[in-house]
Amino acid sequence: MNIYEQQAGNKRMTWLIVSAFVAFFLLIGFGFDVFVLGTRMGGFNAPAQAGDYSGTYGGGRQRRQGPLNKTGFPIGTFVALAAGAVMVFNSAANGPRMVLQSSGAFPADPQNPEHRQFLNVLEEMKIASGLPMPKAFVIPDQDPNAFATGFSPENSYVAVTEGLLKTLSRDELQGVVAHEMSHVRNLDIRLMTMVAALAGAILLISDFALRMGGMRRASRDSGGGKGNVFGLIIWLAVLILAPLITNLMAMAISRRREYLADASAAELTRNPMGLASALEKIRKAAAPTRAIKQGVAHMCIEDPRGASAEDGTGFLSDLFSTHPPVAKRIEALRAMAYIK
Repeated sequence: MNIYEQQAGNKRMTWLIVSAFVAFFLLIGFGFDVFVLGTRMGGFNAPAQAGDYSGTYGGGRQRRQGPLNKTGFPIGTFVALAAGAVMVFNSAANGPRMVLQSSGAFPADPQNPEHRQFLNVLEEMKIASGLPMPKAFVIPDQDPNAFATGFSPENSYVAVTEGLLKTLSRDELQGVVAHEMSHVRNLDIRLMTMVAALAGAILLISDFALRMGGMRRASRDSGGGKGNVFGLIIWLAVLILAPLITNLMAMAISRRREYLADASAAELTRNPMGLASALEKIRKAAAPTRAIKQGVAHMCIEDPRGASAEDGTGFLSDLFSTHPPVAKRIEALRAMAYIK
């Protein structure tokens, strides 16, 4: 897969991801309208509309609570879509700055010899890739790690930890920087920024819908027939499972992007073993990268949880991992260098 195919694939993947998330927003908002607000839409009647009276109270008849929304306008659906759109636009505008601030990153200092070497290598990879020069940042953490962020090649950032600059040789640093520049060149940064923003929106909206009393109101207004009960069960399942499903989607995309970025880095440096050697050193670092929050893990060259993230094997371990096993990545790079 060449660079243009990778970029086109990422653009298609971005639209597919957005479509999937829009479907989640619609399901969550529609269920909130029907089962919490009691909105009557398209033949779907909220359980609260199943009758005017139910039960007894003091020998009399207790009036069932009517719908909270009598207008028929899908307020919940509209709010869910609007909230998702606002979070995505906010992530595009402010996401990179927030990511850098969360890790305590600061601009690289040309007067510092280690920072100067980082800036020189970044300039080399900028020329090799034909991209605009990213902004260089350093993270105050002694564990070796790195990530790229931004929303376009013109607005991109490459951040490395102080530990990475101290640990790696120049060739190894070049491999890591080339890997991050490949994320920029392949438009991975845009895709993953979009996914992270949408996943966060799904989590917040799902939590809000549950806290607003969907289950409590539904249990109180249990009428409405089997159709409404079945619909309620599906909606509650979506609320509970949507955050998990979206996180799994983000992890799966991240794992695939890492292999592509490794291959692109080898193309830029013409030295697959430089990155392979760097990954071996990063793998041996047992400590987690504490400055980098778990929400940014999918952007890093390796999982910031440290060596413990590499211990698990098997289907479930792979499913809940943001990165493919380092050993497999090293093996693929060694194969590119025709080394067994």
